[in-house]
Amino acid sequence: MKLKLHWQIVIGMVLGFIFGFLYLKGYDGAPAGWHYSIIASLGTIFIRLLKMVMVPLVFTSIVSGVSGIAESKSLGRLGLKTLAYYLFTSFCAILIGLLLTNIFKPGLNVILNESAGGFETPDLQTTNSIRDILLRLIPDNPFTAAVNGELLGIIFFAIFIGIVIGRLDSRSGETLKTFFDACFSLMMKMTAIIIKFAPLGVLGLITTAVATTGFSLFISIGKYMVTIFFGLSIHLLLILPLIFLFFMRRNAWHHYQAMASAMATAFSTSSSNATLPVTMRCMEENAGISNRISSFVLPLGATLNMDGTALYECAGVIFISQVLGIELTITQQIVVVFTALLASIGAAGIPSAGLVTIFIVTQAVGLTDNTVTLIIGAMLAVDRPLDMFRTVVNITSDSIGTAIIAKSEGETELYNTLQE
Repeated sequence: MKLKLHWQIVIGMVLGFIFGFLYLKGYDGAPAGWHYSIIASLGTIFIRLLKMVMVPLVFTSIVSGVSGIAESKSLGRLGLKTLAYYLFTSFCAILIGLLLTNIFKPGLNVILNESAGGFETPDLQTTNSIRDILLRLIPDNPFTAAVNGELLGIIFFAIFIGIVIGRLDSRSGETLKTFFDACFSLMMKMTAIIIKFAPLGVLGLITTAVATTGFSLFISIGKYMVTIFFGLSIHLLLILPLIFLFFMRRNAWHHYQAMASAMATAFSTSSSNATLPVTMRCMEENAGISNRISSFVLPLGATLNMDGTALYECAGVIFISQVLGIELTITQQIVVVFTALLASIGAAGIPSAGLVTIFIVTQAVGLTDNTVTLIIGAMLAVDRPLDMFRTVVNITSDSIGTAIIAKSEGETELYNTLQE
């Protein structure tokens, strides 16, 4: 019987701790010998594979999603309501992650071994104003931006292309839409294949992390996990229910009853896309939402609305800066917030997609040192339970938005099949 991926990752993590401890103690008198280099290279190769698909995955994801909205006849009123809700809830989630990470500071007091890890304080990209942030959105040359990893510009260009495709005549627009949908499916498949090699990547990354930094990093990783869980819990159990109560004038428990099977599926699959059929069935059969609303809002949410991912990316980057001993300025944290919002739009609805897009946020503020990769590798080792929880948050936010929009469109017979 083949082990599930998350158990393979756990095994890779345990072996990484063992090997890292042996090399930390100078086992065989050669802590940096050829065998260590081979194991460490597994982590490097895995991260390079993730970075390889990052730009095309984000680009095709956004173009495919935005062009699908732009070509819809419902874009006017229904589309604007949907986008406004998604941007608002994602922004709320990001602020929660930002505040909690600044309050609890899980990344402080980590001792990095500079000689062993090759640690250098990276030169952060500085911005003096909101104007500078907005200017960075518009690339002089989108191809140069792609080569240089200027992902803010790439995201803006992708959104612009998606909007324009939706405004083309039916034949040209449909041809381009089909092309980018196929490209997005291709990148999703490539990413899924790369993620299957995560156990080997975790083995190499954890071995390197333990051998070069000891165990202090993993104490902080534990604090980071607790911070993310706390943030996701606040968003799922407080913020979203308050939004639901304000717009629907009823207890969110009714909605969570209707969504129980979808939430369980999201937790087990860690994939918004895989959960989408169950989410649609729950909303239509249990909540009484019409197919006209659910078939528009929910697929769009599975592509563009990632509250849990947005929270994770923002908190993760602040955590990385704390581990490195770098205090981000207010302006740089605004860049993190803004980029995390855009990056969550580009996150594919597949397991561990947030791991790919977190590089967007780190690069936006210039966190590109090799030690950043090491820290992200350690975060990957504990990512599975976080990924499961944030997927639940993602699809719950999608479904609450669907209910709110359905009511705003005049649908009143909602949740009548549930025991009140």
